[in-house]
Amino acid sequence: MFLKNIAILLCLTPFFTYSAQNFNSAKTHLTKLYKSNPEQTEFYCGCEFSFNNKKGTINFTKCGYKPRKNQARAERIEWEHVMPAENFGRHLQCWQDGGRKNCKKDITFNKMEGDMHNLQPSIGEVNGDRSNYHYSQFTKEFNQYGSCKTAVDFKTRKFQPREKIRGKIARTYLYMSDKYKINLSDQEKRLMAAWDKMFPPEKWECERNKHIAKIQGNDNKFITEQCN
Repeated sequence: MFLKNIAILLCLTPFFTYSAQNFNSAKTHLTKLYKSNPEQTEFYCGCEFSFNNKKGTINFTKCGYKPRKNQARAERIEWEHVMPAENFGRHLQCWQDGGRKNCKKDITFNKMEGDMHNLQPSIGEVNGDRSNYHYSQFTKEFNQYGSCKTAVDFKTRKFQPREKIRGKIARTYLYMSDKYKINLSDQEKRLMAAWDKMFPPEKWECERNKHIAKIQGNDNKFITEQCN
């Protein structure tokens, strides 16, 4: 009986490990992490924010952010997938059969969607505008979001992030590509390699990586190797 129970546990362990990592769980853990580190700013514009329970709100006064179009969404924090869900989801059969909604019960998709290394707090409006657009560098003019040094080209579906986070984006893309075998285009590879080299990790990126590793069970090696 004892050996039989052990065998059952061994069979079930992978299921529990994978099913525990999902988007909702990730948001809960990350909210706690940022509540414990209230000095950290949101991702795309560097605005201060705070949480009331699970609801994140932004302080526009200090960062000079001005909503482009959607005031209600601009006032809340959302969890942005740095590598969009479509990029990693489209490789899966569930996505090919019915898109993101069809992948909600897929263990592999849930694990990727809930990977905290790929999630960052973002002003909701900017998160929405970014959509699944490719990161790029195409302008020196920033007038869509007040003082925020981020730009979107809706016609060409490109998104230019502020300089301070380009290294973080690069190391996130390299991590997701490596861990989940996601193919990057040659252009993406060149851009991410350049940003990784130009913008090395700062203190918070190193600390955040360690915190997530404790919760999720794995680090982002592209951060760890530079922080050490």
